Amino acid sequence: MTFSHRGLAMLVGAALAVAPVGAVAAKTHAAHTHASKGPAIYTVTLQQMKFGPTPASIHVGDTIEWVNNDIFVHSATASNHAFDVELPVKAHRWTTFHAAGTYAFNCRYHPGMTGTLVVTN
Repeated sequence: MTFSHRGLAMLVGAALAVAPVGAVAAKTHAAHTHASKGPAIYTVTLQQMKFGPTPASIHVGDTIEWVNNDIFVHSATASNHAFDVELPVKAHRWTTFHAAGTYAFNCRYHPGMTGTLVVTN
C-alpha cells in the first residue's frame, strides 16, 4: 500500500486527534471525585511491604480498590473486622464502605503494615 505525503499526514493527524480523547477519558475515571455527586473509587497500592497513601477521608458509599504490586501475598484486614481482603500477588480487590467511622487496618501476614481510613457521611 502506498500513501502520498498528504494522505500520510492526514492519517497521522487523525491518529493524534483520537489519542488525547482516550487519555482524557482515563484521567477522568481515575480522578473521579464527589463533584459528580456519585460514589468514588480510590486506589491504595501495596508494595515494598507497605500500604500506599490512603485518601484523607472518603464518604459512605465510596470504594477502596486494593492493588497488590508486591511480591508477597498480603491482606487488608480491619481491626474491627469490618473487612478482611485477601490480596494475592498482583491482585486487585474492592471494598465499599457503608458506614461512617475510622477504620484501622493491617496486613494479617505482616502486622507491621498498617493504615487508617476515615469514612464520613
